[in-house]
Amino acid sequence: MRTNVFPDFGAVGGGAAQLRDIVGALMMFALIASVLVLIVCAVTWALATGYGHFQTAARARLGVWLACGTAVLAGAAVALVNFLLGVGAGL
Repeated sequence: MRTNVFPDFGAVGGGAAQLRDIVGALMMFALIASVLVLIVCAVTWALATGYGHFQTAARARLGVWLACGTAVLAGAAVALVNFLLGVGAGL
């Protein structure tokens, strides 16, 4: 027996369009914030390496990698949710 599981935006009533707008705005905010953090950490990494602050450079490098991962997850959120819904329907 195969059951399809999907979010029911119709159950929200008249707020379905608003819910989609809110989710889209949150995804955009996460993407913009991660890109800004990426820029700040990259500049910090470069300056700290140039001035010989290697511990700060290591922390900034970690921030760059985390910001890249967050940007990828924010950009691929729709595909990830659709994949997980497909996996859930197959169980």
